[in-house]
Amino acid sequence: MNFSRREMLGRLGAGLGSVGLAAVMADELHAATSSATESTNPLAPKRSHYPAKARRVIHLFMNGGPSQVDTFDPKPALEKFAGQAPPESLLPRGRSKGALLASPFKFAKHGESGTEVSEIFPNIARHVDDLCVIRSMHTNLPNHEPSLLMMNSGETQPTRPSMGSWLTYGLGSENQNLPGFVVLCPGSPVVGPQLWSNSFLPGIYQGTHINNSNLDPRSVIRHINNKFVSEPVQRRQMDLLQKMNALHRDERSGDGQLEARIQSLEMAFRMQFEAQDAFDIQKESEATRKLYGEGEFANACLAARRLVERGVRFVQIYYGAGQPWDDHGDILNHRKHAEKSDQPIAALLTDLKSRGMLEDTLIVWGGEFGRTPSSEGSKGRDHNNLGFSMWLAGAGTKGGLTYGATDEMGFGAVDKRMHVHDLHATILHLLGIDHERLTYRYSGRDFRLTDVHGKVVHDLIA
Repeated sequence: MNFSRREMLGRLGAGLGSVGLAAVMADELHAATSSATESTNPLAPKRSHYPAKARRVIHLFMNGGPSQVDTFDPKPALEKFAGQAPPESLLPRGRSKGALLASPFKFAKHGESGTEVSEIFPNIARHVDDLCVIRSMHTNLPNHEPSLLMMNSGETQPTRPSMGSWLTYGLGSENQNLPGFVVLCPGSPVVGPQLWSNSFLPGIYQGTHINNSNLDPRSVIRHINNKFVSEPVQRRQMDLLQKMNALHRDERSGDGQLEARIQSLEMAFRMQFEAQDAFDIQKESEATRKLYGEGEFANACLAARRLVERGVRFVQIYYGAGQPWDDHGDILNHRKHAEKSDQPIAALLTDLKSRGMLEDTLIVWGGEFGRTPSSEGSKGRDHNNLGFSMWLAGAGTKGGLTYGATDEMGFGAVDKRMHVHDLHATILHLLGIDHERLTYRYSGRDFRLTDVHGKVVHDLIA
């Protein structure tokens, strides 16, 4: 008897009828579909261009823009000239002449490297000899939306794939039962899902957003478990459905959205056997949970370690929804943000190092830009895209290194200037990828994360 695709799907939803049909066709379809799945799985691990120092990345994203002169780039001149107008020679074009504002936080040298760190990060400061602090970052624009897009996708306009999507496209993932790219954010930042979008890359490479405001493993990924059908029966049903979907797709010239749906169904089937376990941080020892502390950011850091430990390629943690580090009104709010993030970040570094994972896990810390050394009628600071700080740790980076510098007040990068494109090129290099060769042809041209820019900063690499 012949059925239309609609009739067949209706019968699949009827329960026992689907099982019987799948059983009849099992031998032929299971062999054909399983081999096709194995050979065409887009998340299967792929060979890098050359030997990699990093196998995975955790991006600690301080959305909103932390102030470099209050965190990792001390400026004694701000104390000396506090309250005065900044020198014309340092003031960026178009910037109002607000009075210079000294940092309310003290800096001190730490570790054998003597790297200076603000007092608001006492726990991270104990790890400075593992950190490669970049003080000369700069980006294109001083607005949140384009700078968030630039840091995440290498372009100020919302039309490009995110870094995590590029990485999973280029390298695949080491665990086929979990997404290759996971985003932990309690809500949504400015711009929203575009920051972890696959854009024109195949849909399987889009980031999987997890709202970490509540990491209950039973609800963090809803409706993932099938309570009514056993795993072998599910597999036979899935093989049949995917075979039909593939035929449907092939009749429509390989429709990309249909392919994305096919892959998402396969991923959902596999995730039900491992995803909930990965997010169950209560399975960690009491000592480990105490090491990270409490709160949504602490839980996200611990979950990130569990995810990369299980082979997830790229995990991005947003500090919070919106733009929490955007302290225009009072820079003292930076202390509150640091109190929520300092202990968990230090714990993550400690935990990875104790497990031997820091040597091949790249940690990236920073926001979309920095903040001005001057205040504009308040105790806060405005956006600054011309000079800001970030740091890297692990995976072959030079621990204890301070790279580049801003001017004496902290307005702009002046020594060893490093653009976001250079950061992306360097991250890809650490993962064994030549940023000029990681391309995807779309709309008649080859695109890449670094566009036509970017250079690897080898001074950061051990």
